[in-house]
Amino acid sequence: MRAIICDFNGVIVDDETPHFVTYQQALNEFGIELSRDDYYGAYHGMDERNCTIALMEKIRGRVDPALLRAILERKAGLFRAYASVHKPRLFPGVVAFVKAARQRYRLAIASGGRREQIEDALRGTRIERDFPVIVTAEDTVLGKPEPTIYRIALQRLNETDPRPEPPISAGQVLVIEDSQAGLASARAAGMKVLAVATTYPADRLTGAHLVLPDLRTATLDRLEALFQ
Repeated sequence: MRAIICDFNGVIVDDETPHFVTYQQALNEFGIELSRDDYYGAYHGMDERNCTIALMEKIRGRVDPALLRAILERKAGLFRAYASVHKPRLFPGVVAFVKAARQRYRLAIASGGRREQIEDALRGTRIERDFPVIVTAEDTVLGKPEPTIYRIALQRLNETDPRPEPPISAGQVLVIEDSQAGLASARAAGMKVLAVATTYPADRLTGAHLVLPDLRTATLDRLEALFQ
């Protein structure tokens, strides 16, 4: 194992609920209904652009580009207002895990969230500068469960690696995820996956190489064993 790529929402920061609530509100304001059960049952893990496209196609039979932009901007504004008052918190164990991992491995974030939201959540935390590569929804139109976002993260890790070593291969990467869409994305990219049961119960996270309650129990030696 030479690199760890983390999903962000639901893995590093505990903000899945406010993201859903503000997204649901934005959709409702434009006449699109989305229940919590439907979201977590079918759409969680997708970026908001592709999720909204899927909802439009299902409900209206077509995609309205102007409406799509309006919904995404409204949701971003709602979440920005929420986060300015209630800054999302890092999950317990995240700081200790990241600080230990960065001593051994290259680290990156690959998230379907917006860069602005990720940088705001990290700002002022002890891990603000520990991820040299951050790939977000703005970097690809092909969100999870497509493997593109993890492939881009790996490419950028190799491009920014100052050490004169052979490039990191997909088989040397561990991805940390919390959703089925994320698991599928990482597996399709040829990477091993640790799933954390912060959003779904462990029995819903099928396909992961290892499932843990959260990062407090994720020792580096245990993760290394996945590659042996």
